[in-house]
Amino acid sequence: MSSLREATNKPLPSSLQRRGSQGDSVPHSFGGDGGGFWFLTLFAAEEIPAAIVTYVALLMLLQLSLAPAEATLLSALLFVPWVLKSFMRSWVKLVGHFRQILHLIEALLFISLILLALAFKQGGAAVFFALLLVSLLCAWHELAARMYYERMLRPSFQRLLTAPKLAFSQIAVIFTYGALIFLVGTLEVYFRQIRYSWSMGCYVAAGLFLLFAFHHLIWLRSPRVGDSRTRHSVGASVKAEFRIIDRIRHQPGWWKAVLVLFLLLLPQGLMFHARVLYLYLSHEQGGLQCTMQEIGFAQGTVGVIAFSIGIALGRWLINRYSLQILFWPMALSIVLSPFVYLGMTIRPPENLMQLCFCTLTAQLLFGFGLSICRLPVSAISGARYRNTINMLQIPLVSAAMIVPMALSGWLVAELGFSTYFLVNVLCAPICLLGVFLLRCV
Repeated sequence: MSSLREATNKPLPSSLQRRGSQGDSVPHSFGGDGGGFWFLTLFAAEEIPAAIVTYVALLMLLQLSLAPAEATLLSALLFVPWVLKSFMRSWVKLVGHFRQILHLIEALLFISLILLALAFKQGGAAVFFALLLVSLLCAWHELAARMYYERMLRPSFQRLLTAPKLAFSQIAVIFTYGALIFLVGTLEVYFRQIRYSWSMGCYVAAGLFLLFAFHHLIWLRSPRVGDSRTRHSVGASVKAEFRIIDRIRHQPGWWKAVLVLFLLLLPQGLMFHARVLYLYLSHEQGGLQCTMQEIGFAQGTVGVIAFSIGIALGRWLINRYSLQILFWPMALSIVLSPFVYLGMTIRPPENLMQLCFCTLTAQLLFGFGLSICRLPVSAISGARYRNTINMLQIPLVSAAMIVPMALSGWLVAELGFSTYFLVNVLCAPICLLGVFLLRCV
């Protein structure tokens, strides 16, 4: 999930970051706490369980013999906690115990990963609910972690460490989406037991996450807040978020920005799970019937690296020019990756190198174009509520992709991969035309 976050996120203005709730002190400078290493590991640790629910969950459900339509629907529902996470923002902010909350969430995340490992003995329903718990805790961890470092580091250091933080996060994604799948695939070949192999993989992920949690237990220190004894109910937090949403709803043209965001992400929402289905399903079902090791290397390693390069390139160009200048090149890039998969159905890759090249191209285009989502999110937030953009971007991006992701498995089953990717390709110019008309009105 950091891919969505990092591609669209920039530090808040310093005037906002230097003010916390209940009279927070000015953020500390970088240094001290383990050399600042905690800043990098805080989000890398989160990406281990987050990558499981974002990318790996679909393969888990498919290997538990769920139909593609059911597997994509359940995998899409795992994004719901990320849509709703901001409703806990005011409660976390006003309670003020950011370090204690992080330790509690990380302890619960470790327990939830153990429960996920045990759930494979019970079947698909137990695995789904365990994944849903992991997703909920990941969303809260991202919320608390962002509030924590905004109070511990000055804005200048936040900007300085944006690139290293992204690098550490993506390395964690590669481990989970790439190495973990490769490990599970190897265990499946050796033990011939799918559920046992996934349980062992989850135990390994839980063990690595526990190491990060112990590191944070040692090095994280409490930010200085004016009144750390303040208590606020969850109900009050929800009401506060509804008040913000109501104010934004009165922004002129907010609905246009929502539609622009949905149209930009529609082709990728349709592709998000369909590309994994295409690699995993058998030849009789129209897929490439790749092994778990091949999927882990092509999608989880090469694809993630290409996606990260695309994000970095997009951020560099935005800093050099502007979002307004780069809007149409990035909008075109984000809808182009379905063309790669359509080409793969016409001429399937003959070996792993060709598969990796196709994955690299598609993910590079997606990563480069994803940064453009910040523009409609900024329009929704508005100039008066610019400090809400970090709160809005992940929920809005997730919400825009849930419905296409949920329907993708059913559409693939009904249309077949060739027709499905063709429809997706034809959808791209229609979406761009809709974006053009909405921006001109």
